[in-house]
Amino acid sequence: MVAVGSSEKFMDGGAEHRVLYIHRVTISSLTPGQKYIYHCGSKYGWSEMFTFKVMPKGPYWSPRFAVFGDMGNANAQSLARIQRETQEGHFDAILHVGDFAYDMDTDNGRVGDEFMRQIEPVAAYVPYMTCAGNHENTYNFSNYKKRFSMPGGDGEGMFYSYDIGPAHIIAFTTEFMYYVEYGWLQILNQYQWLEKDLQKANLPENRAERPWIITMGHRPMYCSNSDDDQMCTNINNLVRVGIPIDHKFSLEDLFYKYGVDLQFYAHEHSYERLWPVYNRTVCNGSSSDPYDNPRAPVHVVTGSAGCKEGEDPFFNPGFEWSAFRTSDYGYGRMTIYNHTHLYLGQVSDDKGGEVVDKMMIKKTKHGAGTYACHLTPDKF
Repeated sequence: MVAVGSSEKFMDGGAEHRVLYIHRVTISSLTPGQKYIYHCGSKYGWSEMFTFKVMPKGPYWSPRFAVFGDMGNANAQSLARIQRETQEGHFDAILHVGDFAYDMDTDNGRVGDEFMRQIEPVAAYVPYMTCAGNHENTYNFSNYKKRFSMPGGDGEGMFYSYDIGPAHIIAFTTEFMYYVEYGWLQILNQYQWLEKDLQKANLPENRAERPWIITMGHRPMYCSNSDDDQMCTNINNLVRVGIPIDHKFSLEDLFYKYGVDLQFYAHEHSYERLWPVYNRTVCNGSSSDPYDNPRAPVHVVTGSAGCKEGEDPFFNPGFEWSAFRTSDYGYGRMTIYNHTHLYLGQVSDDKGGEVVDKMMIKKTKHGAGTYACHLTPDKF
């Protein structure tokens, strides 16, 4: 099989106006479950040989993910373990929740080049799914937009969605609220797209096939780090409430309305698992098992993969919605077992790969309008 792609000239926005060439190939007619050996190149040279396995069709299988954010070119503490586990076949896809290389545009894009080489032992074998973070903002996110190819959405990887096993996964950018020098329309466009995508995902036939809706965006709605007043202690956190005056474009309200089950964030260089929460109110499933049919979405902050900025501390004792926190370098392992059970474990690289936190979300009912946190909140 031979697939022919295309090349695109990309000029970095730095002082050198350095020119790079981005090559993309789309392969069709692949056989589900089949393993393929491939390499990429032209008359000017070829890559080494890589492999990938085509995912099964349909919703009735159990996809496995590595989940993390904030991984740099320097001090990428978790990368070696992620590389090894990927090549050993532990993951079907990677979710990188924003902030790459620190930064891809540095040294006229050369740091971005090196970072792409660093993740090649991962991204050459499984889909490497991304969303943009604040460290990608230079030159209107151009290095991010050109270096990664994501399916559908806006066509530039800023917002998009896809189906995998029993899940519908949505990637979006939190940065539109913070870099309005690139225009206000980007906020409206993303919000309208998100609502249409969630409406489609909630059609009865679609939600029956893929009941789990998972989102990932970079800056968190909730966190308890002591060095980030903008996100963690700000009651008008823009990702959560939207425009503070009238709460237009509130993503918390949107995701709650359409029954999003699990939300991944990063930005804070730490790991934090939250109790089910909406409108700064905990709404556990029950006192014995908070994640058994939770009455609000579950949030996880996973920004501890490792970068040159180090780790972020927490303030104590934390908020009432904080269930578990650690500043260890690490990453998450997620398995969506079936239509009712989803597992997440946090791996500590500092502790030699020990799983330092885990949860199982159990849901017998998914869908828009199923949450009841606004009716019977837990009291603290």
